[in-house]
Amino acid sequence: MEITIPIDFEQMKEVKVELTRFIMSYKFALHEVMTKINILKEEFQYIHDYNPIEHVKSRLKSPESILNKVYRKGYELSLDSIRENIRDIAGVRITCSFVSDIYEISRMIQNQKDVKLIECKDYIKNPKPNGYQSLHLIIQIPIFMSDREEQMYVEIQIRTIAMDFWASLEHKIYYKYDQDVPRHLKQELKEAALQAAQLDLKMEKIQKEMKEIKRRNSEKSAHQLVIDSEMLQIPEELFKAALNDTNRKGSI
Repeated sequence: MEITIPIDFEQMKEVKVELTRFIMSYKFALHEVMTKINILKEEFQYIHDYNPIEHVKSRLKSPESILNKVYRKGYELSLDSIRENIRDIAGVRITCSFVSDIYEISRMIQNQKDVKLIECKDYIKNPKPNGYQSLHLIIQIPIFMSDREEQMYVEIQIRTIAMDFWASLEHKIYYKYDQDVPRHLKQELKEAALQAAQLDLKMEKIQKEMKEIKRRNSEKSAHQLVIDSEMLQIPEELFKAALNDTNRKGSI
């Protein structure tokens, strides 16, 4: 004989609202972080004439993924426990050109007044055994609902194009072999990660040299004017005279 349990529809409605708020709060946290990143990206472009960010992706863990992680980690099955223990429900991945960009982006994000750094894992200075490299930040930011303010965790991963390329292929290979990757392929993957790191170092060196060339060229062009497609060399004395006039006007 089948036993039916009476359902309190009002209670079900309240639970549904609470679950909706739970998921949406992480979505709003992602919006906040993405807005901050886009502002920093534009500001950097205007001020430095250079954009350190190549790509930005965001994602929310599905309810199934959240539940699987709760069981895998042995956490208490409650919303409060999930909020506190699972800190990568909202995730952002930033891909940039150079390793130095990674730390610059990290610094800019952490300098935001309402951003609190909870945890930093530097897998660039200390790669994982499989060769994985990336900078992982867990931050906490406020979001403002209609009746409350909540502090939300967001995970930010920052890596170079080479690191992202390697990580993407490594994930596909592990998925194809259902995590049981042959030993020789694991070794080749690690060697590929080291080669990607060497590529990053080489490209960083080239970029620094190019910046130095650009700086020297800028210094040379400071005493040059282009009038009707004709390059005019400005004598040092005339340049100083114009500079003095500019300073006097600026002090009025």
